[in-house]
Amino acid sequence: MKILFGVQGTGNGHISRSRELVRKLKEDGHDVEVIISGRKAEELKEVEIFEPFRVMKGMTLVSHKGKMSYIDTMIHLDLARLMADVALLDTSGTDLIITDFDPITSMAARVRNIPSVGFGHQYAFGYDIPFAHGNVLSKLILMNFAPARYNAGLHWHHFNQPIFPPVIPSSLYEKTSKSVIKGKILVYLPFEEVEDITALMTPFEGFEFFIYGKVSENREEGHLHFRAYSRSGFLGDLLECDGVVCNAGFELPGEALHLGKKLLLRPLDGQIEQESNALAMEELGYGMRMHNLDGAVLADWLQKPCRDPLHYEKTVDYIAEWIGSGHWEELPKYAAASWSENV
Repeated sequence: MKILFGVQGTGNGHISRSRELVRKLKEDGHDVEVIISGRKAEELKEVEIFEPFRVMKGMTLVSHKGKMSYIDTMIHLDLARLMADVALLDTSGTDLIITDFDPITSMAARVRNIPSVGFGHQYAFGYDIPFAHGNVLSKLILMNFAPARYNAGLHWHHFNQPIFPPVIPSSLYEKTSKSVIKGKILVYLPFEEVEDITALMTPFEGFEFFIYGKVSENREEGHLHFRAYSRSGFLGDLLECDGVVCNAGFELPGEALHLGKKLLLRPLDGQIEQESNALAMEELGYGMRMHNLDGAVLADWLQKPCRDPLHYEKTVDYIAEWIGSGHWEELPKYAAASWSENV
């Protein structure tokens, strides 16, 4: 099958899960062409599995100091460029378009009436799952940013809906000699300023904080360990830590739940997806949330025990089998099977 696969490049979560599905689809013999949008080519890291791929401008959601800025998002929107990219996109011979929240391939599928699959956490919101109250604009953006005909949504729990478990990196299924270090905390708050994170973590000298995000080089400041981006280094620290403090995105909390790490989420203000994720995390009893960088909440959370690992199934195996079957209307059957060993 010839598949056009669009990936939203903003952040690392879309790239991480799409990397796993693209790898599996290629292993199954499909001809997969990848487009990455919303991020500059020089900013992309560890995307070799997508080669050969193309980078297009697409659309990017803009934030400042932990809060969504819809005004700046609209200012940076180049609608003429977006429409031109859709018009010039060669889809000849394409059997299926898969979009991981990429608006270019989503729009191309609708304009040219090509079957499309929405792959990712955002597509779970088409079902009855926890949804935070928010402004009308934020809901419209979430539901209409990159729609598809069939929705392969992902979530940490099935909520009795036809959705799939999180996509966990293959390396986290492999046996490892790394043991958990009590008091080691992984921090990933890419929407926050480093000085604000430093102020929050500095008083808690009994813990070792490994801080990723807006960090350009590795450095040590006592019990604060700042780390520049490194996928292998990040996964190594994730395996060793006993807790994770992060924004309320989807991929990292899913990986932490898979491994049995305790979680403290700080949702991005005004981002309805993250606010809904934080709500779901608390409703499920899987972790805690804080509405700002709150030292009192952090102090309480640091004393909490870890939870049992959820050990999610290899989700991409089920999704790839469903895609390859060509019977896309049978999605609920494959989604149900993917939870067979989970809650």
